[in-house]
Amino acid sequence: MITKITGKLNRVLDDEARLQVGLLEYQVLVPEFIRRTVQNKIGEEITFFTAHYFEGNPAHGRMVPRLIGFLSESEQDFFELFCTVDKVGVRKAMKAFVRPIKEIADAIQRQDNKWLTTLPGVGGATAEQIVATLRRKVTKYALMPTPTFDGRPMPASNVDGNVLEDAYHALLSVGHAPQEARDRLDKALTGGKTYKSVEEILLAIYQIAH
Repeated sequence: MITKITGKLNRVLDDEARLQVGLLEYQVLVPEFIRRTVQNKIGEEITFFTAHYFEGNPAHGRMVPRLIGFLSESEQDFFELFCTVDKVGVRKAMKAFVRPIKEIADAIQRQDNKWLTTLPGVGGATAEQIVATLRRKVTKYALMPTPTFDGRPMPASNVDGNVLEDAYHALLSVGHAPQEARDRLDKALTGGKTYKSVEEILLAIYQIAH
């Protein structure tokens, strides 16, 4: 099983990174919060700590090996812990991880079901199940600093609460494609400004556009 992989970052796509290791290029699936961190590191050497699983239906005779990449062992451990929740599989967890694990763990610890339902694919019943299963297991993740791609602590998130997710859905609602919405959010976040409302971040996005 592959637990860590280091190579040159060739490309970052919608939900995956392509890593050049020797003569081979590896596909590494990455959650959204990881994609945001590494997307500007094309051409640089990067290390992913990986979870390894097989996707497919054994009854149909096709099982495809997949790697999911994280920037620290703690992120990888938390992801695997998250997947132990009943009815939360690997793909559902991948979709949900749009925020750093520290923020997700903190919401679980404070039993904030409403915040958890802002994560894609997490409804009310699933949020309750996540809290019931994990609330006593996430303290160390809630207290940890969020690492950057090179292992240094990241500055605190410059978007409060669920503003980023709400802004993303607002952009979709007015006709932006998912990738375009993410790109616009990325540009607004690069300045380090703190946004406290959806209106503030949308205003910044359209000021940048013009």
